[in-house]
Amino acid sequence: MRKGATPWGWRPEVGCSRVNGHQGCYHRGAMTNRNRWTIPAVLVCVAMAPTAGAQGFLQGQPSQPATGVGQPATTQPAATGLTAGGLAPPSPLATGPAQPTGTPQGSTETKLRKAEQEDSGRGLEWFYLNVEGGYQVLGLETVSASNLSYGTSKTKDTGPMIGAGMGIRLLFLTLGARARMGMFEQYKATTLNAEVGLHLPIGSLEPYFTLGGGYAFLGSLDSERWGSSDVSVRGWNVRAGFGLDYYVTPVFSIGGNLTGEMLGLSRPGVKLTTAASQPGGLDAAAQAIAKADGSSIGASVTASAVLGLHF
Repeated sequence: MRKGATPWGWRPEVGCSRVNGHQGCYHRGAMTNRNRWTIPAVLVCVAMAPTAGAQGFLQGQPSQPATGVGQPATTQPAATGLTAGGLAPPSPLATGPAQPTGTPQGSTETKLRKAEQEDSGRGLEWFYLNVEGGYQVLGLETVSASNLSYGTSKTKDTGPMIGAGMGIRLLFLTLGARARMGMFEQYKATTLNAEVGLHLPIGSLEPYFTLGGGYAFLGSLDSERWGSSDVSVRGWNVRAGFGLDYYVTPVFSIGGNLTGEMLGLSRPGVKLTTAASQPGGLDAAAQAIAKADGSSIGASVTASAVLGLHF
């Protein structure tokens, strides 16, 4: 041991300093006798210095400042979701369709859905075509008679009837035309009518009412009974009826109807043939009636089955 040395030997000058916010310890090499308490001071500095600085001092390496020591503190916001200053972000916008809130609109939509479920599924109908066949009772002079018939001609008869109709449909109304022919022993009674109908659909069933009118005439007259092949009987008719259709499919229906009608007929004077005035022909009274004009108002009732197509 050198003279003047302390029991601890060399006494390096040590100290602690802070540079640019970083704290560290150092020594200057030479030992002096003035710093008797150097070693204890070093230990105190090491204890006060950050761990990284102390390790650097002990290992002879530059000290590194410990994280967070001598640096401005960085405050992290508390985990409070996306709130800031007591304010929260708005709720996400609804992406689904808006729900009806008005009672009238909701009530209307409910009724429409219910009606759609109860509907037969036929949809709208724009055009119809049907054929019919049945039985007709006809009286040419049921209401009034003014020499329309003479001789042995029949004014009352029954016979089969055939007919056909077609037209357009606008919701509950139909507008169309209908032709019918009743086939009797001495003539054929034919009508050509315009017709309007009111239909009341109830699922697959459809009751309806019709009203029509137009042109009526008798054809295929028996020349022997009428005294000539040139006899012309024509006029007008009006008809009203009730029917019921059942829709087997949306485009095909079966049904039936019952109609009643009135006929106003007239006949111009007939130029009789020679055979009509001979024995077996018309008598004198019948010939006189035949040569004059005649008219009548008659009636008929018809029941028929109907097959229909609907588009």
